[in-house]
Amino acid sequence: FMEGKSPTDDLFDRLNTRIMNKHLNELMEGLTAKVFRIYNASWTLQQQLDKLTNPDDTEAEKILSYNRANQAVTILCNHQRSVPKTHAKSMENLKAKIESKKEAIAEAEQAVKDANHEAKHGSVREKVVYEKKKKTLFV
Repeated sequence: FMEGKSPTDDLFDRLNTRIMNKHLNELMEGLTAKVFRIYNASWTLQQQLDKLTNPDDTEAEKILSYNRANQAVTILCNHQRSVPKTHAKSMENLKAKIESKKEAIAEAEQAVKDANHEAKHGSVREKVVYEKKKKTLFV
């Protein structure tokens, strides 16, 4: 197939979606590359499910079997996740939340430290306050 072509040339350089769909439609009315791809993926998923699942499996085992079957379809169809358009903004928001949580933890730790100091030299009420703050920090 590569005769007369350079190694960087496409193997099927004269084939495009329109030509492929026309050919497939001649074989079966309504058949397109997309329909064939979906059929192939569905058929593969069913074959993998039949192979991997057992009616006696637990729900967790069935979910694992489904995920493995779905992975086989993903490989067959060469599915690849693309980076969402909102990825950068989501990462900024997550970093801001993490920073906010770190600050809140630092403040809570300082409040526990202060309450501990007061509890050592104070009343029963101050000891109860210390215990509550300590529980809040570790929950």
